[in-house]
Amino acid sequence: MPAAAKRRYFVLIRQGLSGSEAARQVGVSLSCGSLWFIDAGSMTVVERIPISSRYFSQDDRIEIGDGLAAGEAVKGIAVRIGKSFQSVYREIARNRKADGTYQPWFAHNRAHVQRKRPKIRVFEEVPALRSIVAVKLAKRWSPDQISRWLRRRDPGTPRWHVCPETIYDGVYRGLIVVAPPRRACARDARTGTVAGAADPKTVH
Repeated sequence: MPAAAKRRYFVLIRQGLSGSEAARQVGVSLSCGSLWFIDAGSMTVVERIPISSRYFSQDDRIEIGDGLAAGEAVKGIAVRIGKSFQSVYREIARNRKADGTYQPWFAHNRAHVQRKRPKIRVFEEVPALRSIVAVKLAKRWSPDQISRWLRRRDPGTPRWHVCPETIYDGVYRGLIVVAPPRRACARDARTGTVAGAADPKTVH
């Protein structure tokens, strides 16, 4: 069948029509529509709110699928849909089918499920990392310094390679609690004693 018919079929499905009604409107048999539906992962995503431009739309994924089928380079596809080629590479790797092929409707369903699934943040999942970052922040290290240090310290542990923005997010959400620096007590302030220093009376 023409690609336009298949595209129209899934547009109707995403608008909430039944499989039989969508097939009738595009002029294909119910069995043909059912095969399309099964190949796409047997899932209906009803999109009533326009998708954010930060995500790949269904049309973006169709362009990727058509471009790959025509042997087009990923960089060329990326330019056409207005995305970075790195993003397109990640999209293909993340949402392709088990057999390695990229099917745009399957990819769109899969991406929808992943967006709906609650994300476990790294600082919730790795308490040791949370503690180390909290200690470094308490020592006045910047998130950039901590991020670089973690990569050098554990080059073989990608899970620990958090970016500065992730550290900021962890602090903002209360996942990382930074202990305030110890302040001199009132007695220290009166006597001029620095916390942790020897009492001047005992110095000989």
